[in-house]
Amino acid sequence: MFDEIQTPAVLVDIDVAKRNIERFQAYADAHGLKVRPHIKTHKLPAIAEMQIDAGAVGITCQKVSEAEAMVAGSGRLDDVLITYNILGDDKLHALVALSKKVRLAVVADNATVIDGLAAAFAAAGGTLRVFVECNTGADRCGVGAPQEAAELAARIASAPGLEFAGLMTYPPVGGTGKVQAFMTESKALIEAKGIAAPAITSGGSPDMMSAHLAPVTTEYRPGTYVYNDRSLVARGVCGWDDCALTVLATVVSVPAPNRAIIDAGSKTLTSDLLGLTGHGHVLGRPDIAIDQLSEEHGRLRAEGDIGLKVGQRLRIVPNHACVVTNMVDALYVVGKDKAPELWPVPARGKII
Repeated sequence: MFDEIQTPAVLVDIDVAKRNIERFQAYADAHGLKVRPHIKTHKLPAIAEMQIDAGAVGITCQKVSEAEAMVAGSGRLDDVLITYNILGDDKLHALVALSKKVRLAVVADNATVIDGLAAAFAAAGGTLRVFVECNTGADRCGVGAPQEAAELAARIASAPGLEFAGLMTYPPVGGTGKVQAFMTESKALIEAKGIAAPAITSGGSPDMMSAHLAPVTTEYRPGTYVYNDRSLVARGVCGWDDCALTVLATVVSVPAPNRAIIDAGSKTLTSDLLGLTGHGHVLGRPDIAIDQLSEEHGRLRAEGDIGLKVGQRLRIVPNHACVVTNMVDALYVVGKDKAPELWPVPARGKII
């Protein structure tokens, strides 16, 4: 089926992706949660449309340029949340322009970002919805205490050109309980100021099936779930049959009985480890470890005879699907009884 595809190549089984989308949507519907998937994993307007068709209320993006690419690639993506502090005149001008095309929201965790957003949207005569980003244990962005969240909510609510939209967090794995505690206290403090907190949005594929354990949450933003990957299999979130994205690679050398080299290195397979050993799982060969990557080479090892031949093709589930998608201009969409189709990836490389 894949004989005509030059390697290394990224493959997406669209049937598996659709099943993954429908599985979480059914869970969210059963628990009264809105779904706003993060498109960083697939970066494809067509798959975002599949998520909307399944019941998602909108999409999540990380950068302004990423959101622009997704909206331009589809006439149906009209509700966008950008979960990133946005700074700088050029980005703010682009944000204002985007807000005229879609229902838009962003996040902020400091006064400097809030004041910049307010100045840009007040000058443009528009209104932007802004969430306060909260740190519930991941220690990346976000205010560190509920009182700080309440103070920023008040600043947003009183700023010209802005509307307070609610609270946002990206918690660490296993952090559902902390989300419930932090957001419950923050919401109470905000409401005590006479300000409504209409939405509380959380995310993370590893804990998505326990999102209901933080009932204060109104919306969930899974990303990797659409494809899944080795890290999620290792966490028990899914099985190998649930991994929609694989890397097709060719064995180019077997220099020793226990060692082989494939044509997929760090430019194709991610160097992310995510706490794992090795750089991917070779489907059908759990005895093989991908123990080393250089730019164009992946080294495979086995305890005994590796049993591979030059020219043989392998499919590999990467450790982290999101960054693999971002490294290719196009990928092959495959499915049951479906000839591979080459799809460009419009939102790759959008870092501004």
